[in-house]
Amino acid sequence: MNNETKTVTLDDIAVGDRYLSREFPLDTAQIKSFARDFDPQPFHLDEAAAAQSFFGGLAASGWHTAAMTMRLMVESVPIADGLIGAGVEISWPRPTRPGDVLHVESTIIAIAPSKSRPDRGIVTMQTDTFNQDGEQVQKLVSKLVVFRRGAG
Repeated sequence: MNNETKTVTLDDIAVGDRYLSREFPLDTAQIKSFARDFDPQPFHLDEAAAAQSFFGGLAASGWHTAAMTMRLMVESVPIADGLIGAGVEISWPRPTRPGDVLHVESTIIAIAPSKSRPDRGIVTMQTDTFNQDGEQVQKLVSKLVVFRRGAG
């Protein structure tokens, strides 16, 4: 696992490099607050309604899980000039619940230096978000613009 404090550029990374985040605890109040602001559906806001829903209990919005994942990625993947997105694929294999403690594991899965812009490339990174039981709650495959040393 790479969790260096220095930032890395396209010149420094390799396929297979992995980054591990800190843990992030989630509670009912956080789930409801996010849902009220951004995804106000009953299974994110009301325990009784959630119990009767597809989820069988209160569940965080997938977009809340994505936002927490992004926070943990920014903290743990030290790419110089930041995580500049060029597209993603996202899935939620199981709901995120109150009391979950999340962490992310990010792995570089492909690197494609640009032919037309030699100062950068596209890096494909898979970021898996897990709860405290090691169950995957989100899979995110991101394409990132990453600059070479001295560029950006």
